[in-house]
Amino acid sequence: MEIYPAVDILDGRCVQLVQGKREQATVYGDPAAWAQKWLDEGADALHVINLDGAFGTATRNADLIRELIRETEVTVELGGGIRSVEDAAGWLAIGVARVILGTLAVRSPGAVRTIADEFGSDRVMAGVDARGGQVVIEGWEEAAGDYLTWAKTFETLGAGSLLFTNVDVEGLQQGIALEPVKRLIEATDLPVVASGGVSSAADVRALRDAGVSGAVLGSALYAGKITLPDALEAAHAP
Repeated sequence: MEIYPAVDILDGRCVQLVQGKREQATVYGDPAAWAQKWLDEGADALHVINLDGAFGTATRNADLIRELIRETEVTVELGGGIRSVEDAAGWLAIGVARVILGTLAVRSPGAVRTIADEFGSDRVMAGVDARGGQVVIEGWEEAAGDYLTWAKTFETLGAGSLLFTNVDVEGLQQGIALEPVKRLIEATDLPVVASGGVSSAADVRALRDAGVSGAVLGSALYAGKITLPDALEAAHAP
């Protein structure tokens, strides 16, 4: 199971939000410095989100993210503000391992197939951000339907993996909600990366045992509730 430290970028700074709310941002500083810290501690992949893009300003932070990708030279999955096939293609062309399609995948499902056909399914991750079992888009402001139904649709369209973010527990540092993850894994054959609430090595082990392919560490990692070495050990232990 892979561990993805999150590097969420807002106004050029590394931040962590609570429940996706911009006004509840904790600022941590230089994104590149944090990315390097996680790599030094053993990460071999990063989960990078352009929060300004998610909130509607797709071009903001673009130069910073390009530089981060060039400097780290590790697997980077990128989301936030990818609103067109051209946006996705541009990021994939400069070395992003896979793009996370959230609002675009829901608004224009055919874009998933188009990008998968051109670049390969393994480079397309469909975002299943759910609150109360409903997919939420547009910065988690708008409900768009049952999360399991959307997951199956994304699989049919050619996505190579799913990012499941449980908005109900995201950023609260109070642990995961395992049942929605299990239901998703049962509903699809795609690899699932889980995000939201991962706050302890026990959470990582529970996700590993449930069958997820990866877990994103965010608020609890930055707050020191869980360390990256402990998470890696839990993910890879027999």
